[in-house]
Amino acid sequence: MSKVAVVFWSGTGNTEAMANAVADGAKAAGADVDVLGFGDLTADAAASYDALALGCPAMGAEQLEEGEVQPAWDDVRGALAGKKVALFGSYGWGDGEWLRTWEDEARESGAVIAADSLAVNGEPDDDGIADCEALGKALA
Repeated sequence: MSKVAVVFWSGTGNTEAMANAVADGAKAAGADVDVLGFGDLTADAAASYDALALGCPAMGAEQLEEGEVQPAWDDVRGALAGKKVALFGSYGWGDGEWLRTWEDEARESGAVIAADSLAVNGEPDDDGIADCEALGKALA
């Protein structure tokens, strides 16, 4: 059984809904899943998981949230070599640049991208929830 962390930050609840669906998908695939906020993620914690799903909405000019997510990301990047990682988040504008940049940084850190990054416009609908569950299954 793989051990998966679903880590997220959400300003409006949209990315939180996505995180819960990712966790449901990973659990359905048989993984042992912990759902955490970025404030609970450290390099040591990341090292204890087989796989991580990381979620953050697009902020500002399509970037990661700077108060909690970016510092945690900077801390854990070095612990991701060889780990399965999947990225997700919601957005209200733009074209997903923040996820592409984040995925590039994850690859540069040695992470194994388990599935295409998932961006959902606004609140996830039934199709969005299904996509999140599929992401969790791919990660497990």
